[in-house]
Formats: sequence, structure tokens, C-alpha cells
Amino acid sequence: MTTKMFVNLPVKDLGKSVKFFTALGFQFNPQFTDENATCMIVSEESFVMLLVDNYFKTFTPKPVSDARKNTEVLICLSCDSRKQVDDMVSKAVAGGATTHTPAKDLGFMYQHGFEDLDGHLWEVAYMNMEAFAAQAG
Repeated sequence: MTTKMFVNLPVKDLGKSVKFFTALGFQFNPQFTDENATCMIVSEESFVMLLVDNYFKTFTPKPVSDARKNTEVLICLSCDSRKQVDDMVSKAVAGGATTHTPAKDLGFMYQHGFEDLDGHLWEVAYMNMEAFAAQAG
């Protein structure tokens, strides 16, 4: 059995969020898109449901976190190169995101990240598996 993963995130303005993530190269499944939600395709098995705040609230009995004030989740996306990491972060910042930490080079892994329009934290990382294997010994 293949398990698909759907991360659900509340957003203030669905149209702005779609425009932002489209500029980063993501596509959306029109079958699961309406005025309340959209399904962002990350890979064949991973998706992010962007849900308008009031609609998101219908799925949980708990108060919804304000991602600008509290961290509710760190979402990490893998990339194929350091350049791809830097390009995605640059596009995100150009689209209105901010960076929450400087880029980190750990030798075997290079990572950077951004805070999206709604305050959600996205890590973007490239892992050099040969360097990782050499370090692990």
C-alpha cells in the first residue's frame, strides 16, 4: 500500500496563496479546488491542502494557531541541488515571503527556508548522500 500525505494549512487569502506557490513552480489539482480550498501537488504522494481560515476551522475542535506568532509545523521540501534551494528561496522572497534563518551548510546538507504569506515555515534542503555516507563513516 502506498501512503499519500496531505498537509492541511490555513490561509487568509486563497488566491494570493495560489499565486505565491505557483510562482515557486507548484501545480494544483483542479478536482480539489474551489473558493474554500485547493490541493497543491508537491509530488505523486505528497500534497498540501490550502484551506481558507474559516473552512479550516471546520476540521478541528481546537483553536487555529496564528502561524505568524506560533510555530505549528515545519514543512521541509527536498531539492536536487544547492542551486535549487537558493532559487526556491529567492522566488519565495520575491513573492512576498521572508527568510527566518540564514542558509546553513552542514557539509552533507545545505538548507535554507522561508516564511510564507501566512507565516508557515518552509525548510528547503539539498542532501548530498555521498558526503552523508562519508561523514557517517
